[in-house]
Amino acid sequence: MTTPSPLLSRPGAVEAAGADAGVAAHYGEPLREQRALAAGSAVVDLSHRGLVTVAGPDRLSWLNTLSSQQVAGLRPAESSELLLLSVQGRIDFDARVIDDGGTTWLIVEAAEAAPLAEFLNRMKFMLRVEIADVSADRAVIGSTKTVPEWQDLLFWQDPWPHVGAGGYSYATVPEASHPGLERPWFEYLVPAAELEQRVAERPLAGTLAAEALRVAAWRPRIGAETDDKTIPHELDLLRTAVHLAKGCYKGQETIARVHNLGHPPRRLVFLQLDGSQHTLPQAGSPVLLGERKVGTVTSVAQHYEMGPVALAVIKRSVGPGEILTVLDGDEPYPAAQEIIVAPDAGQVVGRQTGFLKGPRT
Repeated sequence: MTTPSPLLSRPGAVEAAGADAGVAAHYGEPLREQRALAAGSAVVDLSHRGLVTVAGPDRLSWLNTLSSQQVAGLRPAESSELLLLSVQGRIDFDARVIDDGGTTWLIVEAAEAAPLAEFLNRMKFMLRVEIADVSADRAVIGSTKTVPEWQDLLFWQDPWPHVGAGGYSYATVPEASHPGLERPWFEYLVPAAELEQRVAERPLAGTLAAEALRVAAWRPRIGAETDDKTIPHELDLLRTAVHLAKGCYKGQETIARVHNLGHPPRRLVFLQLDGSQHTLPQAGSPVLLGERKVGTVTSVAQHYEMGPVALAVIKRSVGPGEILTVLDGDEPYPAAQEIIVAPDAGQVVGRQTGFLKGPRT
């Protein structure tokens, strides 16, 4: 169970629920907080996040053999993202990765830290690695800008939406116009005992603000956009978390087969919701095309500029121009979709036409 953050004692703090329990959803003014976070004047308490460390001389080469990402040559303070997959290529863990020259830090969702540490300990065999769940010892603080006063702290910089070495974009928009560029993102690792001192009088935003900016950036989150069948292609995660030319790892066959010869069965979309109801549907609400269910809403937010927005995972066969409906109980919400993952994603061998115009070099 996550220990509640000491910052919940700040005036106006309302604790978040679900995956963000233990920190503040907001401090009384969610939209004002969101504007401040987007502008870089506020930071967000993410001290509920899980942290797993891997120390020892074999740490990077070992993580390289286990994961979808090329991290064997990761330099100190360089940020990356890796996936640990099942044999079928489904996402088991999604970790933000930063190395300090002696220890690799894996930032994960709160519920993932203990299972990840257990999994890694089962896989270390005779290698010179030491794994620890240090979630209680370190706190995470999120920001859209670097904080000069925290230059002594290790931080992870989100590579999204840049297409990394060995990566591939399934989006129809070029990288230069991807909405993720409007949300640079940094996660600072702070000793838990110093959390209140480090934040001091700096303005705080809640997780509602951080989630709204994430949704607007089309950034998938494990546990929200994923289920037990999710493969990376469906969420455009090949751009930041998969190296298509690295050596063998569990799930690689599915990664290569779907990318080169097949299509992901589902695709992530951004939904602009009708705001006339002045309410928001719940995550988990079905997405309908006419009377037929074609997907599920995965994240919902009230954006300070765009109004009600959402991410959803829908069937690949749904036409990109279709107007969809989100149904929350008896309440329908008309929803216009924006393509995140192209309907013809995958099958890049011999590709010449379609939403994606051919293999990227």
